Amino acid sequence: MSLSFRFGTVGSPTATPPKPGGTVGGIRYAASIGLDALELAWVQGVRVGETACAAIQQAATEAGVALSVHAPYYINLNGDEEKWPRLRQYLIDAAHFGNLAGATDIIFHPGTYFGRPADEVLKVILPRLQGCVDELRASGNPVTLRPEISGKAAMLGSLSDVLEMAKTIPGVVPCIDFAHLHARLGDGAMNTYPEWMSALDFYRQALGDEAMRHLHIHLSGINYGPKGEKNHLVMEEADLDFRNLMRALHSAGVKGRIMCESPVLEVDALKFKELWMEVSGESQV
Repeated sequence: MSLSFRFGTVGSPTATPPKPGGTVGGIRYAASIGLDALELAWVQGVRVGETACAAIQQAATEAGVALSVHAPYYINLNGDEEKWPRLRQYLIDAAHFGNLAGATDIIFHPGTYFGRPADEVLKVILPRLQGCVDELRASGNPVTLRPEISGKAAMLGSLSDVLEMAKTIPGVVPCIDFAHLHARLGDGAMNTYPEWMSALDFYRQALGDEAMRHLHIHLSGINYGPKGEKNHLVMEEADLDFRNLMRALHSAGVKGRIMCESPVLEVDALKFKELWMEVSGESQV
């Protein structure tokens, strides 16, 4: 029996051996310690060619590791008109080379409100995002674009924002960062079983049952203040109630991937896996 979730890290595991090293080494090492997903952290730019992508895809296929990509941080769907073509290209490049590397999902930060109301900003960004999907589909690229919930209230990326993007544009589905959801308002909200069940119900109502079988989750401890996220924390140092979050995921009957962004990537990823098995009663045979 396989688990409802694949577990992995955002970026290669910290203890990836130097040889072969790189992403291929990270994939093999992740598989060797019991992880079965990896998010390629192309956050500073997409700096791979077709040969490297082919090697990554082959390694992942052989190891049984599912791949996603974290696109560059510079993307901002609400960027200035003159900057937008360059910002857009970061997302297109991540999707193009990600697909060549065998990644199915492209995660990105949607940007900032620049102090404007969310409904105004959505009118700007939805056509832009639709244009990106149209270009990818025209080139035969099937990847799912996943705008991530952001950890600060000033940033585009509330749960409502990302669900609106997904409802409007086929091929766009959120990346749920539960740490960001917890930190976003700066008051420690979103840290109880009922709150998480409510968020998951909201997600289901917006996108339907099928979407609940393909959740892409980012998870870590998080440090936050009145303005939201400050930095990620290891599991033990965080106030996030991981056990009740896992309970909520189990109660909601969801499936997908849980990707760890903790400072101790694979250590906490394996703890999340262990906690899931304990809470859900699932086991690997």
